[in-house]
Formats: sequence, structure tokens, C-alpha cells
Amino acid sequence: MPNGSLEIFIYKEVIMKDRQHLSSEKLFKIAIGIALGLEYLHRGCNAQNFHFDIKPYNILLDDKFLPKIVDFGLAKLCTMKESIVSMLEARGTIGYIAPELFYRNIGDVSHKSNVYSYGMMILEMVGGTKNINVGVSQTSEIYYPYWIYGYVVQGNTEP
Repeated sequence: MPNGSLEIFIYKEVIMKDRQHLSSEKLFKIAIGIALGLEYLHRGCNAQNFHFDIKPYNILLDDKFLPKIVDFGLAKLCTMKESIVSMLEARGTIGYIAPELFYRNIGDVSHKSNVYSYGMMILEMVGGTKNINVGVSQTSEIYYPYWIYGYVVQGNTEP
């Protein structure tokens, strides 16, 4: 794809000198395109496709910045009648994996796992930074859900 992956346009620390930072409008259009792609994977195919690795690196942008979901190596196909899948182990990339893939007692694994990953990716697109940073000193700095909790519930304004 001519424009490479989404990650080279959204992370402040990754944006290359010859690449521009995308406008909010362009990012919004990309986010909508990804959502439509996920809807197609979940409802538009003959079988449901649970990707399990939705992240900026797996979103390629064509010459018009239209997003394409790639890397189906961890995907699982299910019939349209199946809404819940069984898995022996978690699949995906840390920071994007839905909690139910680790903790079976909080919910079933379904297409909603892709939606969770999509939401984490949207937070990265808006924040301009990765949602997990292993080089930080406090847990609240590592994971976006902790930051969002602090921002919304506790009233913290610092990212």
C-alpha cells in the first residue's frame, strides 16, 4: 500500500520527517473506514471473521488514505449462527486484547473483542501515543483504560 500502515501517521514518536501528521478530519474518515471494514467482517461475509489483532500496524492506507484491514493470521472464522467462539488461549497484541480473552469469567469471546481492539486503536489515534508503554513507572501511565478512568471518574486532566 502506498501510504503504509496507520501507525506511521498517528504516533507522535513515530511520525517520520517526510510524513505529515494527519488532520482530525482525515483520521475521522479513516476511523469510519475501519469500522465499516469490521462491520463487513462481522456481518457482510458468508462467515463471521474474528480478527483478534486490530491495531494500527494492521491497518494499511492506500493512495487515497482508505484503510484496509490486513494480517488475518490470528483470525477465526465462524458461521453466522455462532455469536460466541471458544478459544484455548488469548490471541492478539498486548494493549489491544479484550479482557474476556484473558478472564473467561467476565464474558464470552465474540466479535465484540474486535470492537474493543478498535476502541483502543481509536484512543491511540486521538491521543497520538501508544496505549501501552512498558518504560513508565506507574501503572496508570501504562494502559489507556487506567488513564480514561482517571480522567473521567477522578477528574485528572493530565494524560
